[in-house]
Amino acid sequence: MPERRAEIHTKFASRSLQQLCKHWSHRFVVDFTPSHGEIALPLGRCVLDAEDERLVVVVSSIDPASLPRLQDVVEEHLKRFAFREALTFHWSDRRNSA
Repeated sequence: MPERRAEIHTKFASRSLQQLCKHWSHRFVVDFTPSHGEIALPLGRCVLDAEDERLVVVVSSIDPASLPRLQDVVEEHLKRFAFREALTFHWSDRRNSA
């Protein structure tokens, strides 16, 4: 399953994770805590991990052609929810070890 990973430096990592998970919990299967979230989206899966000043986002999709769109959707939403911060995403390929 192809994956893309981004590390975002933000003072509001946990808040961003929770806000995105709550936003999508009305439409999709979502499981989250203040430090970890998993979202099952139609295009694939999004996993978020919040640390002190860093949010790690991993998106994966069975269909490689859907991965760029999934990446864009997650990035757009996180940027929209950012509180007076300009979030920067540096996506990289990641192989699934499973």
